[in-house]
Amino acid sequence: MHEHPSPASSVVVGIDGSRSAIDAALWAVDEAVSRDIPLRLVYAIDPATAASTDPHDAARELAKAEVAVRYAFMAVEATDQPVKIEVEILQERPIRALREASRGAAMVCVGSMGLKHRSRGQIGSTAAALAASAHCPVSIVRCHDPRSARKRYVVVEVDASSVSDGVLTHALEQARLRGAPLQVLTTWQSRFTDRRDGDAVDDVSRLAAAQLDRRLAQWKKRYPELDVSAVAAHDSTLNYLTKNASSIQLFVTGHERAHGIGEIVGPPGYAALHNAGCSVLICEPRNLL
Repeated sequence: MHEHPSPASSVVVGIDGSRSAIDAALWAVDEAVSRDIPLRLVYAIDPATAASTDPHDAARELAKAEVAVRYAFMAVEATDQPVKIEVEILQERPIRALREASRGAAMVCVGSMGLKHRSRGQIGSTAAALAASAHCPVSIVRCHDPRSARKRYVVVEVDASSVSDGVLTHALEQARLRGAPLQVLTTWQSRFTDRRDGDAVDDVSRLAAAQLDRRLAQWKKRYPELDVSAVAAHDSTLNYLTKNASSIQLFVTGHERAHGIGEIVGPPGYAALHNAGCSVLICEPRNLL
């Protein structure tokens, strides 16, 4: 075990002793191996929980941290993947520690629920805060099941902006890395509310899907090995994900999406995606490419 990580770029995983954090570490292995960079396990001991003057309390917090990273280390080693593992235990608030680590990271991966949130049915506060403030892409991992991954979609939402091309590149790379089919989603809403307008809705959806498919032609040439399909939905992004959650393993999005990150990583998105085990990758604009 390396107690002092190298300054080189790494894939950072937030460890807190939860099963969700172990899933995040296992999910991140492929990310590190594909980039040939270390997997860095970071445990942050919140000074607020170690503020007691009793040295025994501080020793217990350190022992808890060491046990947590040891379990994560062993779980990653058990994959038999050729990945270098680094460990860092810090005296710092978890959100601040991971945000600082994100400055030099290729990606930060965290579990969807920490120990404090697993009984509340909501996403962990650390994951939600990182989604909005990290300096690199952030993966919020809801589960790790490589056996079913190849049968489930990676989904990315795009629009006409140049930022969408960067998000799409991330999604294509994720689909290739995980051997999964990719759905490229565009959503639209209109004044159509009456069932008699169903034909008009279908016509607009077909037109939007055809336009998106033409846009994807160049990407399909670059990634001929991937199964890439265009989907146009007369719906909100969250509703689409809710209806299809069981067939989606990963949703890729950017900070600039109109629906807002809070909708996806907050309580509505948690309720929609958690039981299906759909993870979320948020691409920070400054580090898209």
